Amino acid sequence: MAVGVDEHADAGAGKVTAFVVLSCITAAMGGVIFGYDIGIAGGVSSMEPFLKKFFPEVHRRMESGGGVHVSNYCKFDSQLLTAFTSSLYIAGLLTTLAASTRVTARRGRRPSMLLGGAAFLAGAATGGAAVNIHMAILGRVLLGVGLGFANHSVPLYLSEMSPPRRRGAFSNAFQLSVGVGALAANLINYGTDKIAGGWGWRVSLSLAAVPASLLTAGAIFLPETPSFLVQRRDVARRDVEILLKKIRGVDDVNAELDGIVNAGVNGGGGVNGTRGLLFRRKYRPMLVMAVMIPFFQQFTGINAIAFYAPVLLRTIGMGESASLFSSVVTGVVGVVATALSMLAVDRFGRRTLFLAGGAQMLAAQVLIGATMAAKLGNDGGELSKAWAAALIILIGVYVAGFGWSWGPLGWLVPSEIFPMEVRSPAQGVTVATSFVFTVIVAQAFLAMLCRMKAGIFFFFAAWLAAMTAFVYFLLPETKGVPIEEVAEVWREHWFWSRVIGEDDDDDARGGGK
Repeated sequence: MAVGVDEHADAGAGKVTAFVVLSCITAAMGGVIFGYDIGIAGGVSSMEPFLKKFFPEVHRRMESGGGVHVSNYCKFDSQLLTAFTSSLYIAGLLTTLAASTRVTARRGRRPSMLLGGAAFLAGAATGGAAVNIHMAILGRVLLGVGLGFANHSVPLYLSEMSPPRRRGAFSNAFQLSVGVGALAANLINYGTDKIAGGWGWRVSLSLAAVPASLLTAGAIFLPETPSFLVQRRDVARRDVEILLKKIRGVDDVNAELDGIVNAGVNGGGGVNGTRGLLFRRKYRPMLVMAVMIPFFQQFTGINAIAFYAPVLLRTIGMGESASLFSSVVTGVVGVVATALSMLAVDRFGRRTLFLAGGAQMLAAQVLIGATMAAKLGNDGGELSKAWAAALIILIGVYVAGFGWSWGPLGWLVPSEIFPMEVRSPAQGVTVATSFVFTVIVAQAFLAMLCRMKAGIFFFFAAWLAAMTAFVYFLLPETKGVPIEEVAEVWREHWFWSRVIGEDDDDDARGGGK
């Protein structure tokens, strides 16, 4: 037998039971809502009735013959319009920092998902009934509160419930559900845009209540994860063993349970573990990844395209329906690519997909920028049908690269690389960092598009080169490693073993400084 990760692969394998599949599908509704909210905002922001009601200045720029001389790249440059999009992520950031870590760590993954589902329901109702821009933004804020809870708890829930051998596939289900949600949003936007009377955007915003209802109802009946029950310390081992047998579908779960218990004992933090632990020397690699992985995920440029794909396609001269339909096509590509990632991640490993996807996205971004720079003028005009089709294909290639690399792995890897005692606070740092840079990209993209023009795609290409190099040199492989044993991976890495050092006793003498 090969040494390394293959030795770990046999530990706690278990079966992929219907029980765990149904639990994870229900939990993944949090990802569906996340994707739906990303996709729906870009679609309704390009609908003329929505623009006319809430953003009349932007609507005047888009009217043909309106007498307004505006660069092709600046038609949608409105900080109020981007505030409508980014308010969701600002609320998500504040919720993550103020509440979700404490709830998820001390009360469990289920209560956090329940609170998230309730906030989603309130946000969907408020957005769909909006009569002014303030009410529309309030609906987005409530949805953001839901994201703050769900994006913190759902990846943890999926990683802790899944069998070690299939953890990559199960955890990637979060990104698959994000893609499904975005695709559903694009399809719904395409359909509601055709509703006579101009109120189709209300349907688009309100339908977020469907997956929110499934998440809320499911969270009432879902079991808590065995890892969290062990952390509580007041739950009998026998009770955890019974639950683990039900989840895994086998009678012998002692090896996996011993690993969970030992990780909890050695960590010592229990439910009340704090973010301060992350600054200890032995956790420094995890802290770096908790920040850099979500940072790089946002600077792939994906959310700029996801938020504003219909807007971007209208910039190059497409009509409203055509731009929405093109977003549907790229949404299908993203879902298919993420599904392929689920099949490949536990066979080829995380690093291989990161590197291949990064190279693919880099090439696509460069070609998108070159096409727009060469073929789209600054004032008036539009791309020919042939070049517009080429641009859509390039966007599809880019979305596919993200779909099997930084999309799912940006959530999977942070959820599986942290030891139990710092898992919840570290996931809080990951989610908070993601929200911070999502807000920055969402708020800045339209202004950057206006000022940098096609150069914005070369800007994101440069970041793709940097993050691919980062993965190559600094991210260890975690394929097949039981989640409670992943700390050993850092001690064996060529670089991080030097950072951690051979002696962890300095933690007790002042935090490892």
